[in-house]
Amino acid sequence: MANMEQKITEQQIANVYASMRSEINQIYSKITELEMEVNEHNLVMGAIEPLDPTRRCYRMVGGVLVERTVKEVLPAVKRNREGIEEVIARLNEALEKKKKELTEFELMYKIRIKRGEREESGEEASGKKEGAAQGVLVGPA
Repeated sequence: MANMEQKITEQQIANVYASMRSEINQIYSKITELEMEVNEHNLVMGAIEPLDPTRRCYRMVGGVLVERTVKEVLPAVKRNREGIEEVIARLNEALEKKKKELTEFELMYKIRIKRGEREESGEEASGKKEGAAQGVLVGPA
């Protein structure tokens, strides 16, 4: 019976560990998504800054295309970019905190990831994919 309790505990530890890693991955993906939005804002700002401030400009607000002037849109785009950058900063702080928690959890339960197995299976999988893709032509001849 003690052996059964040990297995349950190990499984619970594995579940918690997987959950923590999943949270970290979600934070990474959200940061990446928001950084792409910041880049899009930068592109828009770079495109409309040199234009005449009285020129008509269209902006998507809540799924509705709204007509404004460059003078009205540019500050709004800058504010949005700054807000997104603040969110990225908070997410980076949360990411560092989660990484620290994960490291402490690994040390507490002496968790080690076997990297050799993943590398070997990854090489085999990529070899199979390359073989399957041979002989396929894409695009105009």
